[in-house]
Amino acid sequence: MPDPRPVTLISVDIEAAGPSPSDYAMLSIGACLVDDPEQAFYIELQPDRETVDDAAMSIGGFTLDGLRASGTPPREAMTAFAEWIEAVTPRQSRPLLVGFNAPFDWMFVADYFHRYLGRNPLGHAALDVKAYYAGVTGVPWGETSLHRVAEHYRLEMVLTHNALDDARDQATLFRAIRAEQQERSAGA
Repeated sequence: MPDPRPVTLISVDIEAAGPSPSDYAMLSIGACLVDDPEQAFYIELQPDRETVDDAAMSIGGFTLDGLRASGTPPREAMTAFAEWIEAVTPRQSRPLLVGFNAPFDWMFVADYFHRYLGRNPLGHAALDVKAYYAGVTGVPWGETSLHRVAEHYRLEMVLTHNALDDARDQATLFRAIRAEQQERSAGA
């Protein structure tokens, strides 16, 4: 049965030590409300696995040793993230993860929520910005890179691989796509 409640759109980005939560640690989480990016969350996690993909590690600039010393234990990090989600989601609403390549970010977040809290406050759905853009504009999948989407909306964006910065950029992109979709709907 469909959930009739409105959604609270939460842009989420993560950095990880590799491509899969079964083998690699999630290193940081950044999140913000799509419609109010100043309402934000950021945390770095202590690694819970030792396997690393060198390319993934070089992107975010993290080291496992550094995060062991300064990161938050995963259970505490996921508890803090769940509490933030609950605090920014109005009672009559439900949270929905929005991501640029949402399947990647969602799989890590869902895995960690279930592993450490036994539940995922973001549920079992996510809204992918790339797919939304392709649907609104009709472009082929190969034209949904961050560079192409930002260029379409005349936005200057460079991935910093800081999860919060990237979550805020995703929110900006999503709002631009949504505005185009609303303009197209109004003109139809």
